[in-house]
Amino acid sequence: MQNISRSWWKEGIVYQIYPRSFQDTTNNGIGDLQGIIKRLDYIKSLGVDIIWLNPVYASPNDDNGYDISDYRNIMEEFGSMADFDALLADMKERGLRLVMDLVVNHSSDEHRWFQESRKSRENPYRDYYHWWPAEKGVPPKRWSYFDIEENAWKYDEQTDAYYLHCFSVKQPDLKWENQKVRQEIYDMMHFWFKKGVDGFRMDVISFISKDTDFPELPEKYNGDYIPFYSNGPKLHEYLKEMNREVLSKYDVMTVGEAPGIGLDRALEFVDEDRIELDMFFHFDLLGLDREPGETFLMRKDKWKLTEFKKIHSDWDAAFAHKGWGSIFLNNHDFPRSVSRWGNDSKVHWQNSSTMLHTWVLTMRGTPYFYYGEEIGMTNIKFEKIEDYRDINTINRYRALKNEGET
Repeated sequence: MQNISRSWWKEGIVYQIYPRSFQDTTNNGIGDLQGIIKRLDYIKSLGVDIIWLNPVYASPNDDNGYDISDYRNIMEEFGSMADFDALLADMKERGLRLVMDLVVNHSSDEHRWFQESRKSRENPYRDYYHWWPAEKGVPPKRWSYFDIEENAWKYDEQTDAYYLHCFSVKQPDLKWENQKVRQEIYDMMHFWFKKGVDGFRMDVISFISKDTDFPELPEKYNGDYIPFYSNGPKLHEYLKEMNREVLSKYDVMTVGEAPGIGLDRALEFVDEDRIELDMFFHFDLLGLDREPGETFLMRKDKWKLTEFKKIHSDWDAAFAHKGWGSIFLNNHDFPRSVSRWGNDSKVHWQNSSTMLHTWVLTMRGTPYFYYGEEIGMTNIKFEKIEDYRDINTINRYRALKNEGET
């Protein structure tokens, strides 16, 4: 125990709030910041120390707030900056810390930077994003999570060029290779830290570095773009710079969303001597019930408890002497834990959800709970596609329909 480096974020419990469906105070069917304020005493009573708040920034909501049009303003549906300031103050009074989402692999196509960038090839903001001139031909294949055709390049007539979007067509990727872009991001981070925010959950932070020559996907990746995206040539250079320019100036926590990062690269991000991030979310568990190499298709055979155990044992061992891990079973992107990893039948639901919750709290690493997990919330099961609002679900439905599936 004498060799353990203690930090508040190692000993805290994180409670994730997706504001849109948490608490509505205006009777418009949309959760808001005042709704979170109303529930702070309840959240505190759970023994929670840290709230991770999904994006509340200005956004046209193509991807439920992860397409940000203004990093320094609050989405009108959620309230105002005054509401945010009140939330932060009320949290501080209760000894609660606030972690926000940092979404800087991409912005909204309605962000001022992109609106300028697409005006002309000579525009000062042109190099804020990744563009491929059409006279060079069709750009090399890049895969997109949220495109019906799974194509990450979108042709834009205005300047006869393609722009890169690894996610929605309305989420163009920011060009971190441009130092002006990085400085804009660092200035924005300072803005929120000076307000009193206690850290960031960094959305797909492992994707920020690109090989701007855009070569064909190397054979060693076997057609899988995710580990390729997470292995950009200057990724660690940028993370070290971010730490040096911003994170090191404050007593804050960082947790990166890191698809494509396996056990062999874990300490590259969180070894204390590297001075990059505090911890990250890996995706080994979240692929356990999928077909190998598939993002959407479920396994034909049932996953085994021994497989579940091995994943967590291996990751625990990775941080046995250096670094720090995160423990979670679900979040806004994935199914409810009791429905996915337990049993949500009436007979077993309560014991199953209680067991999973208890298990998370016994593991080494910072525990993350998705709101509602404390009362054993289960998956929604809508009967009609029209009832879903998730871009991933909707686009997958459309793609299958186009392929002739029912």
